Amino acid sequence: MIELISAQPAWFWLCLGGLLLIAELLGTGGYLLWSGVAAVAVAIIALVLPFIGWEWQGILFAILTIVSAVLWRKWLSLRKNPQADDVNQKSHQLIGRKVRLISDTDEGFSRVKLADGSWRAYSEIALKAGTEVVITSVDGITLHVKPSHDGNSLEPSDQ
Repeated sequence: MIELISAQPAWFWLCLGGLLLIAELLGTGGYLLWSGVAAVAVAIIALVLPFIGWEWQGILFAILTIVSAVLWRKWLSLRKNPQADDVNQKSHQLIGRKVRLISDTDEGFSRVKLADGSWRAYSEIALKAGTEVVITSVDGITLHVKPSHDGNSLEPSDQ
């Protein structure tokens, strides 16, 4: 077996790269992707430069794996979407929206209408129904609100 690998190192690296890439398809989350790409790159280099020994091919494989993984991580950090953290927390995307209170606040709590439903709202100051408020934070199913700058009060029938 070792004689076969020594005689055809490019095929060894190509098979190893293919196996690593297939294993990546099974769901390793990117851990084997860059090792597979590095193995395929070493296979191409072994075809072009057949005089490189297996020791140097192994070192080249390790270096290419590390360099490609580090470059990929750097590229991902430059592309980071600041709103990607809220993808599964739709309620956090409500922060900053202006809404109107459905009822007067009672001990700080009221309700606001959003889309086709109503949410529980909390305000530190007493507010009347129809007051335009801004959502400042979300705590479970309770929206923390404060009056908007133009916090005019409208009758509930004007909503």
